[in-house]
Amino acid sequence: MKIKSKDFRVREGDEVNLRKWPTRVDPVYASKKQYEGFLREHIVQLSSQQQLLYASNRYAILLIFQAMDAAGKDGAIAHVMSGVNPQGCQVFSFKHPTPVELQHDFLWRTTRNLPERGRIGIFNRSYYEEVLIARVHPQILRSEGLPDDPHDDKTVWRERYRSITNLERHLHDNGTRIVKFYLHLSKDEQRKRFLKRIDEPEKNWKFSLADVEERKYWGRYMKAYEKCLSATSTSKAPWYVIPADDKENARLIVSRIVLDTLTALKMGYPKSNDARRRELLSIRKELAK
Repeated sequence: MKIKSKDFRVREGDEVNLRKWPTRVDPVYASKKQYEGFLREHIVQLSSQQQLLYASNRYAILLIFQAMDAAGKDGAIAHVMSGVNPQGCQVFSFKHPTPVELQHDFLWRTTRNLPERGRIGIFNRSYYEEVLIARVHPQILRSEGLPDDPHDDKTVWRERYRSITNLERHLHDNGTRIVKFYLHLSKDEQRKRFLKRIDEPEKNWKFSLADVEERKYWGRYMKAYEKCLSATSTSKAPWYVIPADDKENARLIVSRIVLDTLTALKMGYPKSNDARRRELLSIRKELAK
């Protein structure tokens, strides 16, 4: 089965109902060996495209990953980007804001880490936390020291959605291509993965009581994600809803979408002009002595 990026893309203006988006689809691989072969092929192509990105120095790529706990963000990032030159790729994970970060607007702490041209930047969670967890837990919003007392109403979120889409439009117009992944995990699959983290000692560190507490808000999170995806998936910065119950399949889908994004840029290595060629020939003569 061929992976078609558009099948997972949220079109601009769509009203997202996550119950209609699958958490599992037919796998594109028939065996573990075939999965590894497909992923290896994607990684080789990604490495080649990343070199072109760096050499052409015209675009930056920003990949944003959002999901519920245990959906596989870390694994997707580690596996998909494993063949990319570390000098051309940076990963940033965003957790609870620090006291210093709370003294700034909600976009400040992430915009400081935007990728420069020629590089791939990855946000493991992002400024989208400010319209997700802050919407599920309004007390977070009230602790942010905003100039006007915030209320948990449509106005707050509409303004934040507008700030986000304006930022992403600005970045696109200046050469940053943004791709956003929501790893769509079922509640039952999350339960299975939590149990595995408890039962396997080497995975105990991944689990905390806070994870179980957040699970109680599952319904609220789904509504927050639906509102967010509907309001902020645009033609210039699309969201992709990735079925995440099958980790291997999810990684292949993510890598295909990243590849399609890069190849669509139609990049090439910089061409030498006559003056540059004369300079190189002169250097070659010196080296040949």
